Amino acid sequence: MVMRLLTTETSDELVVERAMYTRRYALVLDKKRCVGCDVCQTVCPREAVQAVKPAKVEGQELGRPMIMIDEAKCSFCGICSAICPFGAFSLTMNGERINPVLEKESFPRIVHEIEVDQTKCPVDCDECEKACPFNLIEVSADKSKGVMKIEIDKEHCPGCRLCEVKCPEAAVRVKKIVSGSIKIDQEKCPSGCHDCADVCPIPGVLYILDDGKVGVDDYCCIYCGVCKVVCPVEEALGLRRSAVLHTPVHSGAWNKALEKLASTNEMAKELTSRRAVKVRESARRRVG
Repeated sequence: MVMRLLTTETSDELVVERAMYTRRYALVLDKKRCVGCDVCQTVCPREAVQAVKPAKVEGQELGRPMIMIDEAKCSFCGICSAICPFGAFSLTMNGERINPVLEKESFPRIVHEIEVDQTKCPVDCDECEKACPFNLIEVSADKSKGVMKIEIDKEHCPGCRLCEVKCPEAAVRVKKIVSGSIKIDQEKCPSGCHDCADVCPIPGVLYILDDGKVGVDDYCCIYCGVCKVVCPVEEALGLRRSAVLHTPVHSGAWNKALEKLASTNEMAKELTSRRAVKVRESARRRVG
């Protein structure tokens, strides 16, 4: 039985709590990591999460959307925490970190696949550290040994690949978490409107053309959807997610989330791929 629902907010955090007789759940959104994208909103099975576009102030860049959580709808399932590519959500029960959908294996873990060949790194090179828009890379050097040390906070890395692009020695390899495509309909894109470029968390993905409209270079795009949230013209910006890099899972909850996040076709492709893997494994067992 729920005894109390409580939402508190500071400049750094949004906290939604549910207090019961023996358990106290708390869902925390780290605003410093959140970019205001639509991933959590899209997959939430209870429609408890909403990305709200901020009011535009004349003469100023548009601020990023705010994530709002309806404490009465939230079931504290952990899906938002599991799917967020920035690791902006955390869920606790009685102060201990938990995630029900991961613990029950009804949802996959997002894979942050980053490799660094530190033998290729020149001493004093910190290009990858400077390139990271989220300050997740720390570079240090032992000059006496001529060895570089690169530490990456993989848990919060959305896989934009800017560090890979900027590395002069090709020492960094990053695999995208979300694959897809993004397109601007230049006929519908209003000249002088830069809302999507203002909120995009990855430098260079959305840029201003000579005619005042927005261009796209999606090599480093993470397809988070924050641009789609703020676009003022319907269908001016097209965003399609085609795949999500994740651990193996057999779950109806994930199928539903993937269908919302990507499409029915992409969900069907993944199911077909899983069946093919099962067939191969079965064949190997019979041969063995």
